[in-house]
Amino acid sequence: MNTSYDSRPIGIFDSGVGGLTVLQELLSRFPQEGFVYLGDTARVPYGTKSPATVQRYTIQVAELLLQQNVKGLVAACNTASALGLTALRAYTTVPVLGVIEPGCQAAIRALQGKTGRIGVIGTHATIASKAYAQTLSVLLPECPVQSLACPLFVPVVEEGWTSQPSTQLLIRESLQPFIDTPVDVLILGCTHYPILKPKISSILNPGTVLVDSAQAVALSLQQLIDTQNIRPAAQREGVRFYVTDAAVRFREVAARFLPQLPIESVEVVDL
Repeated sequence: MNTSYDSRPIGIFDSGVGGLTVLQELLSRFPQEGFVYLGDTARVPYGTKSPATVQRYTIQVAELLLQQNVKGLVAACNTASALGLTALRAYTTVPVLGVIEPGCQAAIRALQGKTGRIGVIGTHATIASKAYAQTLSVLLPECPVQSLACPLFVPVVEEGWTSQPSTQLLIRESLQPFIDTPVDVLILGCTHYPILKPKISSILNPGTVLVDSAQAVALSLQQLIDTQNIRPAAQREGVRFYVTDAAVRFREVAARFLPQLPIESVEVVDL
């Protein structure tokens, strides 16, 4: 056996199905790696929960993935990344990656060294945590940041209403502050939001750059693998899916997130 390889999978978790946008990007970027995905569908959404509750949930879902002998963890949930990442990193020695800092770094790169304004949209909990604004203030001091909660985007995506005329009106109404006062870069601070990317882009100023955290996470995971000396797998040994409730519903919604990867088996687990 070649000891330069590590066949252990990488664990990804989310409060539900939104993290599948991150998984999709990682499957493309790391064709040799195996993944284990856990959606905490019994307790979704995290975006309306208190910080203490999100921290507790984050540790619990990560513990199950650690039992699967993962070599790294990706908190694909923006709310968990905002409120639970510090606690999780203190809990385990396994390398942990969230979506907040990669998204912020991608937004700064999108400015191309110029001065400009950055917008952030996300759930109530993510926006209230000020995690994006605080991270941006450290990485790019003095950069104006405008944050906006868009909680209705999540049910729209999960119900498959992305093509409804009413959805376009909902997005326009929700993003009115960015229409009135355009930003140069908009961070999609929820893993559901990339599904709405074309509609969001059509409403905003044509020059607005949309930052998809999933793409940023893929780049950061490669950097993490390099710097943390995480050995890659020789070849993919599969993708496993776990949920805490409603496996059939998860498969139905997941088909809209991962159309190229039919999910044949989803195991229900108890945390």
